[in-house]
Amino acid sequence: MPENYTDPSGNTEAFRAFTETPEAVAPTEAPSRIPLIVGVVAVVVVLVALVVWLT
Repeated sequence: MPENYTDPSGNTEAFRAFTETPEAVAPTEAPSRIPLIVGVVAVVVVLVALVVWLT
């Protein structure tokens, strides 16, 4: 290791600067809509089955 290397965990300020770098920030992605679609389809199937059973 080079002599001028500073361990970011050595002090709080350096650690915070290390963890808040733009490379460490994960990009936010839109949540998947697949579970919502599957849930709606399941509810529709149950309702249709209930209507068929009652008639």
